[in-house]
Amino acid sequence: MKNILMSLSPPYYRGPLSDHFDGQRFFNPGQANNETFSKVLKWYAIRKRQPWPAFSALPVTDKPPGKVEGNGLRIGFVGHATVLIQTQGLNILTDPLWSRRASPFTWTGPKRVHSPGIGFDALPPIDLVLITHNHYDHLDMTTVVRLWQRHRPLIIVPLGNDRIIRDRLANARIEARDWGQQVAVVPGLTVHVEPIQHWSARSPWDRNRALWAAFLLATPGGKIYFVGDSGYGDGDNFRATAARHGPFRLAILPIGSYEPRWFMAANHMNPEEAVKAWHDLGRPLMLPTHYAMFQLADTGYETPLRDLRAAMLATAMADGRIRPLQAGEHWWVEEETSDPLAGGKDGLGSGGDL
Repeated sequence: MKNILMSLSPPYYRGPLSDHFDGQRFFNPGQANNETFSKVLKWYAIRKRQPWPAFSALPVTDKPPGKVEGNGLRIGFVGHATVLIQTQGLNILTDPLWSRRASPFTWTGPKRVHSPGIGFDALPPIDLVLITHNHYDHLDMTTVVRLWQRHRPLIIVPLGNDRIIRDRLANARIEARDWGQQVAVVPGLTVHVEPIQHWSARSPWDRNRALWAAFLLATPGGKIYFVGDSGYGDGDNFRATAARHGPFRLAILPIGSYEPRWFMAANHMNPEEAVKAWHDLGRPLMLPTHYAMFQLADTGYETPLRDLRAAMLATAMADGRIRPLQAGEHWWVEEETSDPLAGGKDGLGSGGDL
């Protein structure tokens, strides 16, 4: 039976053994495999979905400029884990998702409750796309195909995800990297691929055949750390990234899709853990993501921001430094001119504090 299942599992990546690759599948070092198919079935059998609204229009949509030169940094929140980062004359998209559903199907699966915060036709020319892993809410092939047809961006992915994209876009410009490796995009801007605690799958048969990762963008104006999905674990990944790359100008961290905890805790931080990660990273300016767009777990629509507010109240240092945006809003992030731990500038944008 095992051999039959392995034959159905696509060989997205072949390479040497490592501390997170056993020759067939990737894994989180020192962590048990929590995302077994039987646990997924159990969750679906007993899940208790919290209320979510029907589809509604956003009060505002963002119309970004063509580019932002030099050390200027503009963040446009498209929604979920999709963010438009504009700096150094480059336009960078994270985990781009413009489809109606986060699903392999057009007729079923999690459906967005708001339109994207930036219309696809309102995007400036996209230079770089960062995709953290292959779950459908992070690697949406319909959107990737549209981006390639219109913009021809460079696409950076963790190992194995390049194979998934090349099945649809054989000639795409893709760089696949392992944890600890990097891509020099242009002089002065390098993307580092960093470890996080998560998993991957696009079907029951390809579990953990492609790697998952976070990205660290090293720019002349400061470093930007982007996490698409991650469990907190013991915080070692965040502290290690801070030790290798800190300090950071901005951290983009997920706060949603975290209930029920018996199933989600290993791979999705709740807001309290996201604030812990923010502490581990040295308390940089932080943009929360992964909420109020797709119902992917049992977490309620308003629950992530409510729980984030409670977590922020427990630390006065979070005030003004953790800045949620509604999809369609943007943030001009100022350069820090003083020690962030001493309450330096916080980069005001169109979004409001909690």
